[in-house]
Amino acid sequence: MSKINTLREEIALYGKSLFDRGLTMGSSGNISTRLDDGGWLMTPTNACLGRLDPARISHLDCNGKLLAGDKPTKESFLHQAMYSERPQSGAIVHLHSTHSVAVSCLPEVDPHNCIPPLTAYYVMRVGKLPLVPYHIPGDPSLGDAVKGLAGEHSAVLLANHGPIVAGKSLEAAVYATEELEETAKLFMLLRGHNPRCLSEEQIAELEARFPRD
Repeated sequence: MSKINTLREEIALYGKSLFDRGLTMGSSGNISTRLDDGGWLMTPTNACLGRLDPARISHLDCNGKLLAGDKPTKESFLHQAMYSERPQSGAIVHLHSTHSVAVSCLPEVDPHNCIPPLTAYYVMRVGKLPLVPYHIPGDPSLGDAVKGLAGEHSAVLLANHGPIVAGKSLEAAVYATEELEETAKLFMLLRGHNPRCLSEEQIAELEARFPRD
């Protein structure tokens, strides 16, 4: 099996796992991975992540031209915006996961860091999570807003929409997305309880020992 076909199979497996556990629903959410030649594999537009056909996953060249498979997700510009600023990233996951979206709707969250450092694994896999102001879905200026933050952050949260998470590999991007959703759930559960967060010294130690992509 070729590397491209192997990656298509992996995208379908991860997509089904995310869907089966309720982290995405309907035809929401999309996944991509970067290829060695600079092109991408992306989930198709209006596709359900729980029922992906690997052969129909979109294959794009380095200029975004469709080479094979179905038409890519209409949010492909979000992926391309992240990749353009993160040459070290190999994959991206974008979901409309419930608790992350809930956090994105709260007016009082810190737009520079929406979720505090509640756990070590959140710091290790996500770090700081800035909020991208609300844009209507498909608005090209949303890509520019994401691009402006992607160089410094491996994950961003779109207001009233959901997270975009990059990782070194498809596995890393999926795991970071799952960690983000679980921490968002913790954050919502702990609202009003003044939780103990990691200190700046603890965060610095984690970031030095476990660098992200």
